[in-house]
Amino acid sequence: MCPTMNILATEKIKEKIECRYQKGVRHLCESGITKIPRKYILPISDRPLIVKKEEKIEESLNLPIIDFAQLQGPNRSQVLKSLAKACEEYGFFQLVNHGIHSDTIQHIIEVGKKFFELPFEERAKYMSIDMQAPVRVGTSFNQNKDGVFCWRDFLKLSCHSLSSDLLSLWPSSPVDLREAASNYSKQAKFLYQLLVGAILESLGLLNNENNNDSQNLQEFEDGSQLLVLNCYPSCPEPDLTLGMPPHSDYGLLTLLLQDEVKGLQIQHQGKWLTVEPIPNSFVVNVGDHLEIFSNGRYKSVLHRVLVNSSKSRISVASLHSLPYNSKIQPSPKLINESNPKLYKDTDFATFLEYLSSCEHKSKSFLESRKLVN
Repeated sequence: MCPTMNILATEKIKEKIECRYQKGVRHLCESGITKIPRKYILPISDRPLIVKKEEKIEESLNLPIIDFAQLQGPNRSQVLKSLAKACEEYGFFQLVNHGIHSDTIQHIIEVGKKFFELPFEERAKYMSIDMQAPVRVGTSFNQNKDGVFCWRDFLKLSCHSLSSDLLSLWPSSPVDLREAASNYSKQAKFLYQLLVGAILESLGLLNNENNNDSQNLQEFEDGSQLLVLNCYPSCPEPDLTLGMPPHSDYGLLTLLLQDEVKGLQIQHQGKWLTVEPIPNSFVVNVGDHLEIFSNGRYKSVLHRVLVNSSKSRISVASLHSLPYNSKIQPSPKLINESNPKLYKDTDFATFLEYLSSCEHKSKSFLESRKLVN
């Protein structure tokens, strides 16, 4: 065989292997693999340190707990102080007594499980590499650019406008997915709207008793929402890969539901700590946009996802920010001589352009928006 033929044959093999990875982790697992492919193996320095329980007690993190019912009552001022402290010191908190019924939560988790258990051919109908597609099934973090893939499949649903035209694009199987996802997204958005009002108030930018501040809140309430159902299948070699690599979220706030399987880790005081799931609670985290808006007062924090060898894990993230065409900039009220502007103005289009042009690692996007003072 001539050298040119050898090169062509090698390229075809590479394309075939790459196509296999693009089909997702569930597809790999369904083929009965006992070792993870090289494409998913992280460099030694990036691998999670998974210690057996009999050797060492796993380090876990009990996040600050914000009682949403208390936030709506006479203790609001005290809860706002706790909220500010959580956003400054952790970038994360657990939200309890939030008012979303446990049946609604259980329904969206169950629908997520059913969707990822569908035959590959059914899931494949919604596979796309278009970052702006209103409905997208994909794998890894950014399968277009990731040098090493992560052990994750996802279903992303744009929820900004729950019109019949948009809902008709959502998967029709499982039969109750559209109803469960639309109902859940509405309730999550309502909760976000109340929560972002508290966030603004905790920053001193909103007076809960001043009706003139309602206009300042309008843009936040009319913002974007993306619902992401994540599936992390059980992994034969969990110490070699991650469900998601260390990253920060791009938006203002993310409201995350976890099932009972541990996996979420947060970097706190230089250590990776596992978040203990609390039934029927949300893990809420500060996104890059909120760090920019607060001019660095509230911090978006690195987090990652571990996988395990015995159980699949499902999570549901509701990501919220300003409208797609809005500019994100430090609030002028938080800028003065002693606290100068720290970040460039940005928008969602800039984030998408950045994400599509390079591998998204750590807080790389946020670092690109920092000003040198």
